[in-house]
Amino acid sequence: MLLLRTFAPWLLLAFIGRQVSLSSGARHKNRGADKAVTPAPGRAQRSGDKTAANGRGKFSIDEEMQCTWGAQDVADAVMLTVKCENRQARIKGGVTDLQCEYNGKPQRCPGYQSDPKGFWKQVGRAFKRLRSKACRDDLALVKATMCKRAPRDAHFKLDIFSSVASAQSGEPESARPLQPRANSTTVDTARPTACTRRADHQKKAEEHCSGSWVSLCSFFFSILQNDDC
Repeated sequence: MLLLRTFAPWLLLAFIGRQVSLSSGARHKNRGADKAVTPAPGRAQRSGDKTAANGRGKFSIDEEMQCTWGAQDVADAVMLTVKCENRQARIKGGVTDLQCEYNGKPQRCPGYQSDPKGFWKQVGRAFKRLRSKACRDDLALVKATMCKRAPRDAHFKLDIFSSVASAQSGEPESARPLQPRANSTTVDTARPTACTRRADHQKKAEEHCSGSWVSLCSFFFSILQNDDC
């Protein structure tokens, strides 16, 4: 009995210390679980950036119409803005500018989440295949190859009401110099004049008149042909 009374306080202290140690370990374990469940704001932000719509690129409709495109998030969808310019048309005339928008939900394509960089590369190739259909054909979808089996709304479709084209006429050509017209009143210099046709009065008088009448006949002939010149 004496022995029991001697060790009883020590046994009680050991039991209390063990309970305190167990409760302290449980609190530390709960704190570690809370830290693992609640993600840090910085990490969550970096995870969201992986699927942000940041694609962009260039393509051409023809040799003169050059285009650029860029992606941006719009609510639960992604919008591609296309802008084209033809500088030669500002001089020669024709369509100078072309602009339109494509909308889609690429989030429904697994490849967009797992490989966004490869996804945008394939979108750029799809625009290059469209060429003249870009901003004109609303039935031609812009598809990434990795999203062939994705739902239809995962691909980008043209908003036909957003398609706007600008055109202008070419610069007027410089006036050509007029060719000189032939003057119908020009006198033909080769045509003989009246004076060259006038007869030699003196010679004719000598042929038709006798010696004393030559001067009188010459005077008479000059009066008759005075209107020749």
